[in-house]
Amino acid sequence: MIDSYQIPSVDIVVEEEIKHSRFISFLFHCQSDEELKCALTNIKVEYPGASHYCYAFVNAAPGNSMAIGSSDDGEPAGSAGRPMLATLQGSGVGEIGAIVVRYFGGTKLGVGGLVRAYSSGIRQGLTQLQTELKQIRYPGLLECDYSQLQDVEYLLKQSDGVISDRSFTDKVLVTFELPKRHQDKLNTDLATMSQGKLKANFELE
Repeated sequence: MIDSYQIPSVDIVVEEEIKHSRFISFLFHCQSDEELKCALTNIKVEYPGASHYCYAFVNAAPGNSMAIGSSDDGEPAGSAGRPMLATLQGSGVGEIGAIVVRYFGGTKLGVGGLVRAYSSGIRQGLTQLQTELKQIRYPGLLECDYSQLQDVEYLLKQSDGVISDRSFTDKVLVTFELPKRHQDKLNTDLATMSQGKLKANFELE
């Protein structure tokens, strides 16, 4: 499991003319199929009458092979969406969508030419792309006495944890999220603080 990865923080637009065809490439933050479809709809409104609207996306962490997709939108199979996706996957950036609009200029490019053309704007956009770090936190659970709560909250904060809920009965049940790299240290600190009585549970279903 990874703790963090880069995601786009701004949208990028790159426009090129290749053998009289106009290619407009868009890169943007994208976390779901719905966000991709919404962006595609908006671009079709802004750039009507294009010959093709091809796209690719990685909706999760880079390297996730389940949350990906692409479309050639009528171009020869494998000449647009797949090379766009391969370029995104090679970037190391997660949660990223790409759409390329093509206005046909009358000159056929061939499959190899299309692969290069549809990848070109994406590659250029990636060199300009500003990103931010997304932290991944995993769920945890901890039960403590009321008198221990302040110290528990302090240790969670020190470990970059985020408390999502506190349930008060005879004890306090703390639900939180924490980067995986801090899990062992948190339990070591909890054991030291409580003389071995407290331990967080990270094996949550």
